[in-house]
Amino acid sequence: MHRVGAAAIGVFLMCFGALGFLRGLAFLATEGPTVLGLSSNGLLAAISLIVGLVLLVSAVAKGPTASTTSIVLGVLFLLSGMANNLVLGTRMNLLAFRPANIVFSFAVGAVLLILGSYGRITGGLPLDNPYHRDAPGDSTAEQQRDWMPDATAAGELAEAERAYALHYATAEQLERLAVVHGYRPLPERYRAWQDSGHPRTPEQGSGTEPAGPVSEAR
Repeated sequence: MHRVGAAAIGVFLMCFGALGFLRGLAFLATEGPTVLGLSSNGLLAAISLIVGLVLLVSAVAKGPTASTTSIVLGVLFLLSGMANNLVLGTRMNLLAFRPANIVFSFAVGAVLLILGSYGRITGGLPLDNPYHRDAPGDSTAEQQRDWMPDATAAGELAEAERAYALHYATAEQLERLAVVHGYRPLPERYRAWQDSGHPRTPEQGSGTEPAGPVSEAR
């Protein structure tokens, strides 16, 4: 989504800029002809070409690059909309903006922010999310990077989670999942699943039950 969104908006901006140059627009005119429904001049056409090219390059690169670029340019588009709204109809309107351009600037800024932030800026990102960042000094992240789950345990846990979600889990699965759900890191969840499947010996008990003689005294 990050790369496709950045590419789509980049292509539109480059087309807008290229058509503006083909019409021979005055570079710093405060009023200009309409191009693709928007007012333009030479400066706005040049900026559109540059911004469109930046978005396309980020889309060709990795998804995180496209995401970061979209967020930064989204903020700049919103700021541009607010700034140019203040100079409409004045000699400071160096980009030849009209109300339609203001609306377009706000709309593109919002879209870029949403696309760039999607699946990235939120709380509780899953551990397999490429934007997940563990706290500095958290040894859990290092352990998890070097850890691979047992295939059998992973399959059993996945099946139990599926049964739990669809309300047909057995009593044993529910009991073991109650233990698993007390952990967040994946290694600990798999380890809890494996440990919960082993029958407890008297030595592995919780320690809350008294020893034999006390039980007999009861």
